Parts: sequence; structure tokens; C-alpha cells
Amino acid sequence: MESNTELLWYDGCIVPASRATTPLLTHSLHYGVSAIEGIRAYSSDDGRTRIFRLGDHVRRLFNTAQSFRMAVPYGEDDLCNAAFEVLCANRVPQAYLRPIVFYGAEKRGLLPQGLRVHVAIAAYEWGAYLGATANTEGIRVKTASFTRPAPSSMLNRAKISALYAVSMLAKLEATEDGYDEALLLDFQGYVAEASAENIFVVRQGQLIDPESPCSLLGITRDTVLALARDRAIPVVSRRLTRDDIYQADEAFLTGTAAEVVPIVQLDRRNIGTGKPGPVTTMLSRAYADVVRGRDPLHGNWLTRAIP
Repeated sequence: MESNTELLWYDGCIVPASRATTPLLTHSLHYGVSAIEGIRAYSSDDGRTRIFRLGDHVRRLFNTAQSFRMAVPYGEDDLCNAAFEVLCANRVPQAYLRPIVFYGAEKRGLLPQGLRVHVAIAAYEWGAYLGATANTEGIRVKTASFTRPAPSSMLNRAKISALYAVSMLAKLEATEDGYDEALLLDFQGYVAEASAENIFVVRQGQLIDPESPCSLLGITRDTVLALARDRAIPVVSRRLTRDDIYQADEAFLTGTAAEVVPIVQLDRRNIGTGKPGPVTTMLSRAYADVVRGRDPLHGNWLTRAIP
């Protein structure tokens, strides 16, 4: 389920979405430089809504902006408070929050000096990103012909809107060929990530986190690594090739929008049994417990209860 947001936090104020407009000549619209985040809020078993790892997401937003020398005109605490404000204003018990930091339209040309930096946060309902059955039945993935850019060409650790042009091309290619998602390799041909998620492989009881200088260091990825260590699952990080995934016992994706999604097939090759495996299922359930407040060990990842 996806719904339109009614109210946004825009440059310090809650405003109707219809009034949160920007000029056609907004710099970020033309040059793709806007720092973005995706954050989820969940309804816990006690009926209250809590935002998952809000501080970590806001910190990454600031890190992205700093990498591109964008001076955010607010502090981290300001944006954390703004996230709660817009969530309460829209009265959605479960929501996806989209903060964006972008340049205005005060001048023309490529250089951003002299441009105002704007900040907006939306909150809206958004169901299972990869489909209602993706988390339980798994998805089919295709290796894309598009690759993540080299570190000398782009700041791949930043969550900047320009990078998603490559992801969009890869996702279009995969879905038009009948797949659910795309796998992108890096500039050297090693596994990087999916179009909007990190990837993990399970082989002989080990959880393998692919090393690549071209992938975003996801917050859901970090969460799953911690949950695996809690359960004494051995974790290793090393480069992976496509055939490492073909020969894996299990593989899955992680991301704020997608959560934890099993991969049952890559390039028409079944992964393991062709069904979600036991390690993936365990970590998926553990993740669900954490975000819904059922895991006391990581209660600090859930911030503020909203009645």
C-alpha cells in the first residue's frame, strides 16, 4: 500500500504538500545533487509508533551533505525533531520518511556557491517495497548490464540522488525482463549491491558481506550484521563474484524500504534450494522483532514512542 503525504516539514515549518513547491530552475533538479534518506517508522506491539534508527539515518544524511560540501542549515537534533513532527502531523501509525537536502534556484550554472540549501521531510504509508510476498517467498534477480561507478568517478558511500540514475536504469532493465530486482557489479566486476539494497550470501554456515568500494554502507545492512553476531553466526567480508552467488546456499537483500528479502534465483539459477533458507528466515524474523520493539537487546534503536 502506498499513499500520498498530506503535510511536509519544509524549511522549519509544517506545510500542506500542495504548498511545498520549488521553482522549475532549482539547481538540484537540473544537476542531481540532493542528499536523501529513507527511514521507517513502525507500530510496536504496544500500539505506539517508533522510528527505527533515526539518529543513524540523520547522521548519514549530514555525512552525505558534507561529502558534497552542502551546508545544512539545521542541526541533527533539529531534523530528528522534525521527523517526529511530520510523522505526528500526518497521523500514520506506520510510515516511510523521506528527508531531502537540496539546492535552491537563486542562480544559474553548475557551481553551487550562493545557492540556498533547503531541507524537507515527507512521511507517508508505504508497504512492502518488492511486493507483498517478497519477504516470505523470495525474489528473482538479474545481473544488470549497468555497473556502479568507480570510486574515482563518484562518492559511492554518499546517499546522493544522482547515483540513483544508475539504479533506475538497472531496475528498469531487470523488471522489463521479468525479474523483481537488479544486481549491480562494481567497476572491476565484483558484486556491489542491488538497485536500492545491500546483498548478503550464506555459504557453509557463514554470512558473507561482499566487500566493494562502490556500495552504500546501509543501515539495515549494519543492523543485520549485529543480529547475526548476536546469534553467533560467523560473519566474513570479502569480494564476491556472480558465481559465488550462484553457488551460495542462501542469498538475501537488505534495505530500509525492502527490509530483509530472500533471493531465490539469480540469472535463472536457483540459489540453494530455490526457496528462502533457514539463516535468511531467522534474520528476517529477528529484524521484524527489532523494528516492532520485541527485542529488548536493541531497544535503543527505536526512538520516541508516539501514541
